[in-house]
Amino acid sequence: MSVNPWIITAVILVIAIAVLAFLYYKGSKMQKQQAEQKSKLVDAAQQATILVIDKKRMPLIDSGLPQAVLDQTPKRARRAKVPVVKAKIGPKVMSLIADEDVYDLIPVKAEVKAMISGIYITSINNFRKAP
Repeated sequence: MSVNPWIITAVILVIAIAVLAFLYYKGSKMQKQQAEQKSKLVDAAQQATILVIDKKRMPLIDSGLPQAVLDQTPKRARRAKVPVVKAKIGPKVMSLIADEDVYDLIPVKAEVKAMISGIYITSINNFRKAP
């Protein structure tokens, strides 16, 4: 019994098209969710003046963030390195997570006016060196 190679190629092609269509659908759905979450984050942001003490990329479990944040994070994401900024906001010293785009712009040992949403730094407006 001989199988025609065109039939095998057609079946593989149909399966590949189905997988690509599924990935496109799933990707567009995840993009919409991400845009919705980003808009909620921007809506909740408040401007604050912070004094940046230190910044590092470190695993989430070693970052010094509150336990409630670690409990809400999926287990596979806890080992991922995140941009952590240690800053003084008023009288409190806190660990904050910076947006990837903003992290490189944040100067160390400087006073920064930043938009903060919870423990997340979304943008910085201006900065000056601390005395």
